[in-house]
Amino acid sequence: MLTPSRLTLARRRRGLTAAELARKSGVGPRSIGDYERGRRQPAARTTSALAAALGFPEPFLRAPDAACVPESAVAFRAPAKLPVLRRESAVAAGELAVEFNRWLETTLVLPPPDVPTLEHPDPETAAEMVRARWNLGSDPAPNLVHLLEAHGVRVFSLPVDCVEADAFSFWHAGTPFVFLNPVTSAERGRFDAAHELGHLVLHAGTHPLDAERQANAFASAFLMPRAGVLAAVSRGPVTRQVLGHRATWHVSALSLTYRLRDLGLLTAEQYTSICAELSRATEPGGMSHRESSRLLTKALRVLRESGTTPRRIAEELMLDVEELNGLLFGLVVTALPGAGAIAPPARPALRLVPS
Repeated sequence: MLTPSRLTLARRRRGLTAAELARKSGVGPRSIGDYERGRRQPAARTTSALAAALGFPEPFLRAPDAACVPESAVAFRAPAKLPVLRRESAVAAGELAVEFNRWLETTLVLPPPDVPTLEHPDPETAAEMVRARWNLGSDPAPNLVHLLEAHGVRVFSLPVDCVEADAFSFWHAGTPFVFLNPVTSAERGRFDAAHELGHLVLHAGTHPLDAERQANAFASAFLMPRAGVLAAVSRGPVTRQVLGHRATWHVSALSLTYRLRDLGLLTAEQYTSICAELSRATEPGGMSHRESSRLLTKALRVLRESGTTPRRIAEELMLDVEELNGLLFGLVVTALPGAGAIAPPARPALRLVPS
C-alpha cells in the first residue's frame, strides 16, 4: 500500500505542486490529493507511474511514515525570499537526512548531543558560554564540522538543487542538525557552521530577522573570541595586517574586519577604508579546502569494512545513490580506503552496534 506521507515527502523533495505531479505522472490532480490525504489507494500501475515521475524507488512510497520536520522548526536565512517550493524541497531533504541518521544510529554508536540551549543571553555571552563548555578557551576554533560532530550535531550537505536555501538548522527529537551549502568558499562554510550553531543555541521562538542578526553575532564571537583577538591584534591594523591575522582565525578578511570594528580595534573610518580596499581585489591566500566530515567519512569506512557499501545503504533507505550522495557531497572526502586524503582517527569514535 502507498503511504500518503511518503508521497507528499517525495513530491516536496522534487519541488512539485500536486498539479505538476499530476501532469508528470498522467494521474488526475484530484487523485493526487486523495492519495496524499489517505482517502483512497492507487492501483499498482498508478503507484509505478508516480514513482517514475518523482524519481524515487517504488518501495520508498510504500515504506512506513518518515520523519516529519515542521517548516516552523527550521532556521532559514531569509524565508520570505525563498520560494515556497524551494523551502519545501530543502525541508524534505532534511527529513531524508533524519532518516539516514536514524539508520546510522541503529548501526553505529554516534556521539550524543552536547549543545546547550540558552535562554536570553546576548550572542557574545552565549558564544563564550559554549566555548567554555567545549573547553576551547580563547584560541582559534578547530575544524568546525569536526567540532560540531564531536558534540553530537549531525552535519550534512544541502543537495545541490537546494543550495538556494544557503544553510539551515533544526532540532529533531532532541538531536541537532545542520545543513551546509557545499558550493561556498571554505571560510564561508566555516562561518555558516558557526552561524547555524548560534541558531541551535539561541533561537527558540525568536523572530527570524532578529534570529539572523543574533546568529551572525554569535558566529563572529565564537570564531573570533574577544580575549583571543584583543591579545593578538594591535589597535588600528592596516589591510595587510588584517589579511595576515585572518589566517589565524580561519575567517574571511571582511569577517575579521567587522569583528575588529565591533571590538573597538578599528574606527569607523578605518573600517570603511579597509572594506573598500578588500572590495577592489580577491582576497589572496585563505583556506585551501572546505572543512569536511570526520564522522561521516569514518562511519562509511567502518560500514564498508563490515560489507555495507553506500549503494547498500541507499537501498536500505529506499533511495537512489544520487539522493544519498547529495547529503554527503563536499563533506565526505572518500569512502574508499587509500583512495584519497582521510583525516586521522580522533573523536568521535564509532563502533558497530551489536545485532
